[in-house]
Amino acid sequence: MNAPLLLFVGGTRSGKSGLAQRWAEAQSPRRLFLATCRVEDAEMAARVARHQAARGAGWHCVEEPLDPLAVLGGCSAGSAFGGAGVVLLDCVSLWIANLLAAGLTPEAVQARVAALAAGLAENGCRARPVALVSAETGLGIVPPTPLGRLYRDVLGLANQTLARACTHVIFVSCGLPLALKGPLPEGIC
Repeated sequence: MNAPLLLFVGGTRSGKSGLAQRWAEAQSPRRLFLATCRVEDAEMAARVARHQAARGAGWHCVEEPLDPLAVLGGCSAGSAFGGAGVVLLDCVSLWIANLLAAGLTPEAVQARVAALAAGLAENGCRARPVALVSAETGLGIVPPTPLGRLYRDVLGLANQTLARACTHVIFVSCGLPLALKGPLPEGIC
């Protein structure tokens, strides 16, 4: 039987990352945190340090801003991450921003998202629970710049693709989870 594949989606500071982390910690004492963030300034470095401190023991962190599937493909039992009982990818929205900043076209980004969705269903990580975190950008105002609108559109399509592939989709607002697909899994609250 395949392990659950969860997508936590919500707005900025909605509590999605915290809920995903608590869920992952309830799954296994050995966890892989797959970070897509790029540390490019002091403020972001401070954010990363706060997140690392909040995770504490039991987490192995791998930073991969452009190709999380390459890391997830290495999650088979014989790999360095084979001991991880759960994987948390945080976050899809930064990954999409990184791909666009690297010059990929929207179509190329969507192809990478489709490959990630397919890979999650097929690779060695599928034997263990996996959680993805992403921002929901479609609830706000229309961005005033072409780049902002492009990012919103590409991320919205990426979230749809990943939601179809996941067994559970949890929308988070005000720190509260709402099941959009599948029941709320144990260990969320």
